[in-house]
Amino acid sequence: MLNPSEFIKESIKKIKDEIGDEKTIIALSGGVDSSICSVLVKEAIGDNLVAVFVNHGLLREGEVEEVCKTFEDRLNFIYVDASEEFLEALTEIEDPEEKRKIIGKVFIDVFEREAEKIEAKFLVQGTIAPDWIESEEKIKSHHNLALPGGMVLDVVEPVRDLYKNEVREIGLELDLPEELIYRQPFPGPGLAVRVIGELSKEKLEICRKADAIVREEIMKNGVDKALWQYFAVLTDTKVTGVKEDQRDFGYLVVLRMVASVDAMTAYVPELPWNVIRTISKRITSEVSEVTHVSLSISDKPPSTIEFA
Repeated sequence: MLNPSEFIKESIKKIKDEIGDEKTIIALSGGVDSSICSVLVKEAIGDNLVAVFVNHGLLREGEVEEVCKTFEDRLNFIYVDASEEFLEALTEIEDPEEKRKIIGKVFIDVFEREAEKIEAKFLVQGTIAPDWIESEEKIKSHHNLALPGGMVLDVVEPVRDLYKNEVREIGLELDLPEELIYRQPFPGPGLAVRVIGELSKEKLEICRKADAIVREEIMKNGVDKALWQYFAVLTDTKVTGVKEDQRDFGYLVVLRMVASVDAMTAYVPELPWNVIRTISKRITSEVSEVTHVSLSISDKPPSTIEFA
């Protein structure tokens, strides 16, 4: 059984012993895992920690502004817009596993450049247990584990052995805002694994708009309390539709909404049909490139939570 106060005390001591007086950067995403790591490490080493938030161009609508607003006054904060670098590296890549590995490599390239500027020796990551378990079992690799050979930064992972529900317990003990603690998990590779097939700025924007509608309706109707994750997937399938009495040939979007405790297993709960219908109608009317919306009802296992 996790004892949050004991974990925090032991973690801070371990971080102090491991890092000492060395300059350190943290890969800050704005999610609960990296946010809690930033609090623990700052408590341990103070201003020797620099938080680097990398915009890889694969974030959700409004996320860049939200993360910057939340953290730029709380930490030694650096914002890096590397979106063009990531998208160029992902050109013509369709396989999701290859996408993840490329994103991992580019992330490390960016962090090492920033580390050189401040002469950092350590890189802190918000890796949690499901990340390395799924990677070791070869279900899927996680970008923060796909580190290239020759990396010059030593990696520190304060919450590596915890599951998401345990990480949230730590967040509550640290008195972090509940909206941050219970923010739905978002994959490190971002929308790259929610756009099926080859990426483009157009496809990312379609997925971003559809996802924003899903999040808005789920939260507005209070359904978010019962869900672990809820998002839109842009498939590489096109479907014939009718818009303004004319034939249209647009994308198929799939809605994915699951409940879980620790992300190792998940199930699709009963969902309010009026909310699903509203989401579908809004996506097909407000996102012109989409003609059809479907609902995924597969549990984990045999499916995974993310489509790719």
